[in-house]
Amino acid sequence: MALPIMAKATAVWLVDNTTLSFKQIADFCGLHELEVNGIADGEVAQGIKGFDPIANNQLTQAEIDMAEKNPRHKMKLKHNPAADGEEKRRGPRYTPLSKRQDRPAAILWLVKFHPELTDGQISKLVGTTKPTIQALRERTHWNIANIAPIDPVALGLCKQLELDKAVGKAAAKAAKDGTAMSDEERLKLVSTEQSLQMDDEPRLPSNMSGLETFSLSSSDEEEKKNEPVVDADSLFNLPKGGGEDDEDDDA
Repeated sequence: MALPIMAKATAVWLVDNTTLSFKQIADFCGLHELEVNGIADGEVAQGIKGFDPIANNQLTQAEIDMAEKNPRHKMKLKHNPAADGEEKRRGPRYTPLSKRQDRPAAILWLVKFHPELTDGQISKLVGTTKPTIQALRERTHWNIANIAPIDPVALGLCKQLELDKAVGKAAAKAAKDGTAMSDEERLKLVSTEQSLQMDDEPRLPSNMSGLETFSLSSSDEEEKKNEPVVDADSLFNLPKGGGEDDEDDDA
């Protein structure tokens, strides 16, 4: 589905100027419903000026009126004849200049916590090149000593849904190829939605497997049986029958 230009600014305008539901705005702008809810609450897109889709020939007033009357109606982007024949650009996504310095930290995080992702998947997620990814994998990057791994979602370089989708594809490919995975790797391949539904379950690291039933209770009881019984006299080594000596000293 084609999306409007300046999608977040368009969502801001629709929230402020229409009675459309959050889902309708999210579907039209390619955003998550919770993200639109955050725009309405003032927690998301602060400082972004609304972008009028009607004045910019992306939406008609009739389409908005129809959607306001029917909450199930999905708005469609106004057809632009000048865009016919254009294809989506292939290759790494565009990353704003202000965030390009954060890409090495995001790549290092993906390489460390999701080694199953291919260079192509990482390139699409954060908008980088394969030589950069390879340098960070091999720790030959010129600035590797000063780079700390940071979640690309927290840096704003990709969305959580995009990361989950890429990890899900990696999991499906691993299952298809019959590649054996450890418990830690399986946990990494669980999506955010699935992990929220999982029961909390204590797990031991793989290097401590086999120690689940280890106990010191039996040996402690045997040691206590072999210990000598200590009474007050033996502990303080008090002299016996010292009453007469004490009276002589007083005299």
